[in-house]
Amino acid sequence: MKMVRTVTELREWSRALRCAAGTRENNTIGFVPTMGALHAGHASLIRAAAASCAHVAVSIFVNPTQFGPNEDYARYPRTFEADCALAGAEGADVIFAPSVEELYPAGGATFVEVEGLSDRLDGASRPGHFRGVATVVAKLLIAAEPDRAFFGQKDAAQVAVLRRMVADLRLATELVVCPIVRDADGLALSSRNTYLSPTERVRALTLSRAIRRVEELVAQGERGSAPLIAAARRVFAAEPSILVDYITLVDWATLEPVETATPGTLFAVAAWAGSTRLIDNTVLR
Repeated sequence: MKMVRTVTELREWSRALRCAAGTRENNTIGFVPTMGALHAGHASLIRAAAASCAHVAVSIFVNPTQFGPNEDYARYPRTFEADCALAGAEGADVIFAPSVEELYPAGGATFVEVEGLSDRLDGASRPGHFRGVATVVAKLLIAAEPDRAFFGQKDAAQVAVLRRMVADLRLATELVVCPIVRDADGLALSSRNTYLSPTERVRALTLSRAIRRVEELVAQGERGSAPLIAAARRVFAAEPSILVDYITLVDWATLEPVETATPGTLFAVAAWAGSTRLIDNTVLR
């Protein structure tokens, strides 16, 4: 497995494959952008990339511009050696591990912002967050020039922002969204789960219980936003130590609230377990 630290090295790797003999199908490049602290959810993205692409690059970069001034950038878990081992085992050919200075050179003044979408859901709770996400992902896609980039559905609002960014900028990369990976008890996997105390870990299951309750009601025929949200709020009310950020039913493309669930509607929740903010969602069928 190759390690590269600069945009130039990553681009040279990608373009060398483009110039190699053979068909485009034999040279497809998959890309998995991560902030490290890899877990089974990330592993599923790397496997998906390896299954559908001839070559796979994984970035490991804790992006400072998507953290607010009072958020957890400094203490975000960093497990670089273990991350590289996991990525290699799942099929990565290249690790891209740039410095902050490599992606944000001194004097840089360019950012990418998807207006409207960036202010909804997590963007409303974390001002500037999606500007940082869109900027770094744009930089990474320009550097790697992949055919496909792989993201997890757990970050559904992020996916909506990035889909719009890719469409608006006419980037050639296809975004592939992979299912949420959960622990056996239902908790959606997240690098931030390591922050949870044992008691908080149990209480955090309230998010997945609320998701399951909404899925049950939809399967029974309920379609109204108000009753679905009310049912989820009752689940959270049973665990008052969990502080709700949002509970919402939205159009996944626009992140705007909807009154009625239709196939593809996104039901999403965010809440605090102690000092840890967690998110979860389901795409209603």
